[in-house]
Amino acid sequence: MAAYLISDVTVKDAAAFEAYRTRAAASIAQHGGRYLVRGGPIEALEGGWTPRAIIVVEFADLERARAWYRSPEYASALVVRDEALGRNLILVDGINAP
Repeated sequence: MAAYLISDVTVKDAAAFEAYRTRAAASIAQHGGRYLVRGGPIEALEGGWTPRAIIVVEFADLERARAWYRSPEYASALVVRDEALGRNLILVDGINAP
């Protein structure tokens, strides 16, 4: 069953963010993930949540998403993460298709 990483991102430093984004994208591809949402306009419909950029990445399952998150490939992106961005990041399990 698919698993989804959902990230609410605030860019702190544009140059560092570009380095992070490039490294993260390469590591996601290496681990079979794919972007479903990568920024774009956000329309708030309910509540007080006002994210600036939402990113959604799909992996084949929770195990592959966790393996990516703990991988040496992604670790190279984490080196610049704190300089590049602030974020909230969650991992959720998908549902079985009927």
